[in-house]
Amino acid sequence: MTQEMGALVGGFGGGSPTAPLAVRMRPRGLEEVVGQQHLLRAGSALRNLAEPGSNITQSVILWGPPGTGKTTLAGAVAYSSDRRFVELSAVTAGVRDVRRVMEEALSQRDLYGSATVLFLDEIHRFTKAQQDALLPGVENGWVTLIAATTENPSFSIITPLLSRSLLLTLQPLEESDLAALIDRAVVDERGLAGAVTLDDAARSAMVRLAQGDARRALTALEAAASHARAQAADETGATISAETVAESVDRALLRYDRDGDQHYDVTSAFIKSMRGSDPDAAVHYLARMIEAGEDPRFIARRLIVHAAEDVGMADPQALPIAVAAAESAQLIGLPEARIPLAEATIYIASAPKSNAVIRAIDSAMTDVRNGRMGPVPKHLRDAHYAGAKQHGHGKGYKYPHDAPNSVARQQHLPDELVGVRYYEPGPNGYERTIGERLEKIRAILRGDNQSPR
Repeated sequence: MTQEMGALVGGFGGGSPTAPLAVRMRPRGLEEVVGQQHLLRAGSALRNLAEPGSNITQSVILWGPPGTGKTTLAGAVAYSSDRRFVELSAVTAGVRDVRRVMEEALSQRDLYGSATVLFLDEIHRFTKAQQDALLPGVENGWVTLIAATTENPSFSIITPLLSRSLLLTLQPLEESDLAALIDRAVVDERGLAGAVTLDDAARSAMVRLAQGDARRALTALEAAASHARAQAADETGATISAETVAESVDRALLRYDRDGDQHYDVTSAFIKSMRGSDPDAAVHYLARMIEAGEDPRFIARRLIVHAAEDVGMADPQALPIAVAAAESAQLIGLPEARIPLAEATIYIASAPKSNAVIRAIDSAMTDVRNGRMGPVPKHLRDAHYAGAKQHGHGKGYKYPHDAPNSVARQQHLPDELVGVRYYEPGPNGYERTIGERLEKIRAILRGDNQSPR
C-alpha cells in the first residue's frame, strides 16, 4: 500500500535500469525540475520546503493535469530537504493505511528527528472519512502532506483540509520545456545515455503528441528509441525520425507546423466551416487540430471569438456556450476536453449567423478614432458630485423605468451623431425579433408614438 523511499533510491535520482524512462528521469532536486517555474521562484513555498534541513511542515495540494510534475515535485522536495518520502495512492489506500503512516511519521520524528513527506496521489478519490484521517497529522505537523489532484479541489477536498494546506496550480508544460526534457533524457546516463540520436522533426512530433504531459513525452521517446534500435544495423546507428515516432506509437503524425502554413490553413478552414454553417466540416478540422497537438486553449479562444463575431445576437447563447467550453477545457484537459470543444463547435456551426455586432462596434470605433464624437449631452452627465447641478448636469434626464414600457423619449447620442445607426440587426434567429423591437424603441426615442412591445 505504501512506497517508502528513504534516500529516494528507486524513485528519484536514478532507480533501476529496467524502470520506465519517465521514472528513471525524475529529478533529483528542484534544480532539475523542468517547467512550473511560477511555483519555483526564490522564496516560494516549494523552495522553502525544499531547503536542506528545513523544519517547515506546511502541507501543499498540487492541482493540475496529468504529467505536469506533481509526483516529481513531491519527491524533489523530500530529496532536497533530506526527509523521508512515503507515497500513498488514494486508489488502493484506506483509513488504516493513513493512520499507520501517521504513527510511523510521529515515531520517526520523536525517536530519530526524521521528518516525513507524505505524498498522496489522486486525493480526490479519498472519501470524506479518509480525508478526515489526514487532519491530525497535518494539523500537528507529524507529516508534510503533499497531495495531488487532477480535479478542482474546491469540489473534491474537504474544507478543513483545504484550509490547512497551500493550494498550488500546475500548468501543462510548454513546448520548450518538453523539448528540453526529451533532449536531457537522450543524453543523460539515467536515460538513453546517448545510445540514439534524435532529429528535429522527431522531437517536434513527440512534443506535439505529449500535449503538455512530460510522462507522455518520455514514454513516446522510450518507445521510439526501442524501435530505432531494433531497426538499426548496429547499436551506434540508431536514429529516431518522425517516421520512427509514428511507427512506434502507432499513430499518424499530421503535417501541422504551429508556425507554418498547415496551422493557419487548418485554423482558417475550421473558422470558415463554422461560419458556413457546416458542423461536419467544422468537427473534421477540429479533430485535425486536436490530433496534431494544437493547444486546446487556442481552439477555445477561436470558438469564443467566432461566437461573438459571426453568430452574435442571432443566437446570444453561442457565446456563453463557447466560454463554458473554454473553461471546461482548462479544467479537465485533453483527451476529455475534446467533448466540450466539439459541442461548442457543433452548436456555433449550426446556429443562425449575424455579424451585426462586430460591424456596430467597428463602425463606432472608426467614428471615435476620426474624432467624430461631440460632447456628452448634459442630461446624461454625472450629477452626483458637488457643483454638478450648477452646470446643468443631469437636468432634464428622464428615468426610463418611470416611462411606459421602460422607454423614455430623450436623446442619448451627442448632437453630432443624432440619427446614426451603428447596430443594424440581421434577419436571422433571435436578431430578427430584436430588430422588430428596436425599430419601435427608436421610434419612441425620436418622439413617434409607438410601443416597443
